[in-house]
Amino acid sequence: MNELKRVAIVGGIRIPFCRSNTAYASLSNLDMLADTLQKLIDRYQLDGRKIDEVIAGAVTTHSRDWNLAREAVLSTTLSPATPGTTLQMACGTSLQAAMLAAGRIASGQIDCAIAAGSDTTSDVPLVLQKRLARRLVDLSQARDLKGKLRAFKGFGLSELSPQAPANAEPRTRLSMGEHCERMAKEWGISRAEQDQLALASHVNAASAYASGFFDDLVSPYQGVARDNNLRVDSSLEKLAALKPSFDRGPGGTLTAGNSTPLTDGAAAVLLVSEDYAQAHDLPVMAWMTHARTAAVDFVGGEGLLMAPTVAVSELLKASGSSLQDFDFYEIHEAFAAQVLCTLKAWESAEFCRDRLGLGSPLGAIDRARLNVRGSSLAVGHPFAATGARIIATLASLLEEKGRGKGLISICTAGGMGAAAILERN
Repeated sequence: MNELKRVAIVGGIRIPFCRSNTAYASLSNLDMLADTLQKLIDRYQLDGRKIDEVIAGAVTTHSRDWNLAREAVLSTTLSPATPGTTLQMACGTSLQAAMLAAGRIASGQIDCAIAAGSDTTSDVPLVLQKRLARRLVDLSQARDLKGKLRAFKGFGLSELSPQAPANAEPRTRLSMGEHCERMAKEWGISRAEQDQLALASHVNAASAYASGFFDDLVSPYQGVARDNNLRVDSSLEKLAALKPSFDRGPGGTLTAGNSTPLTDGAAAVLLVSEDYAQAHDLPVMAWMTHARTAAVDFVGGEGLLMAPTVAVSELLKASGSSLQDFDFYEIHEAFAAQVLCTLKAWESAEFCRDRLGLGSPLGAIDRARLNVRGSSLAVGHPFAATGARIIATLASLLEEKGRGKGLISICTAGGMGAAAILERN
């Protein structure tokens, strides 16, 4: 076995994230992914170079996206000898891509990789009704007019209605928001707490843009210079005026303001070995040192979005760290309630004992270190792109500070979670 190599985060880039059916309404996953990869290529002068692996994916896809990563590579100025692997892990897609790339770099199998993700809910696949699809297959196979007519025997106009993709868990038929509303009730998370966290996300993101923090991380695209979900004039009063989105009864707490919107966008990050960085004079913003994925039995009653509590607990044990050891916490804000449930679970002696098998609670974090440049509630959440966005943001924070450690936590559909540690020393 070779000695494990250090995995460097050289940097990342993304296009501004935009609400669905706005600026990127006519674009595909391939359009956005290829253009974002090209921006990364231009940034780090990779034109014509063979990268050992590009791992990328999308969540909302057409059948044409089956070879998405490779087609995106071929749409750029990277060497066509660069392989592309298409991956999908719901909202954790590009973080998982980075984890897989980092593992291969650490083991010495490869020296350089790009992890990326793209998503659009503007260009959604519309699926034919199963009965109509079967008729069309029978029609294509019919040998004569009689057979063609037989294919449409009993045809009804209702069969023409397409099936749009549903934002719901196949095993429960509940949307992610409905599941999170249940979590909020279970953990006693109030509407006021959620709105406060959402406001902080917008305030922090607006401040980050004003200070120039995003200048090297977000590249203008299609005439858009910044995330169009960001509300610089947001306030608690405006958030409080919004109606619940998922539970419209008196107990509903999740709204359009404290939940992420459907979003289009793409992001990419470049990872290399230490030797490769030195040989090609590439900067090292941070090192990816540990990573973990986990899953929970949400069908059996656990909270759909609680898997990050498990992933982080296992990650801390593997790295010999405590929850309080980090300078920055980047917790994906699928919903404000999800973040608050996670934080409350880590502080719960009962949960940490019974679910995580710990002798004491993981404890509280310093909220001033949480999502300090805003997160998904403010900038948006193109599912597969969020992980790469967060990696680049955290690496930039660590570079800006000069040293330290950061924790990434992302919840995903299907009751899964992913977590990682970045360090700079």
